[in-house]
Amino acid sequence: MGDHKGLKQVRTVVIDCFNNVHPIYNIKKLMIKRELSKNPALKNEDWSRFLPQFKNKNVKNQAKPIQKKEKTYDPLPPAQTPRKIDLELESGEYHLKQEENKKKGKKRSRDQTEQGST
Repeated sequence: MGDHKGLKQVRTVVIDCFNNVHPIYNIKKLMIKRELSKNPALKNEDWSRFLPQFKNKNVKNQAKPIQKKEKTYDPLPPAQTPRKIDLELESGEYHLKQEENKKKGKKRSRDQTEQGST
């Protein structure tokens, strides 16, 4: 910091920080200016060609937060969905399938006995 000029530089860095500019950009400029001031040939020339020109990146496509629908609070859990067997019992298919399976089983046992006897 040091003298009045250093305080001015610090103030610009801090104000730029408040304006959402990272301090490294200003620090780089200050370092380059210090090196240029040491060189007697460039002391009285325009330094703008040596200083970095940082471009503002305008981020337009920011992800918008997804709004969730508010659900009404229900202290009870949702009703259970019926199992496959329950649906078959209601429609009567379960008993028909059992009868078919018994017939198939009897037919298989007959086939096996016939093959074993031949």
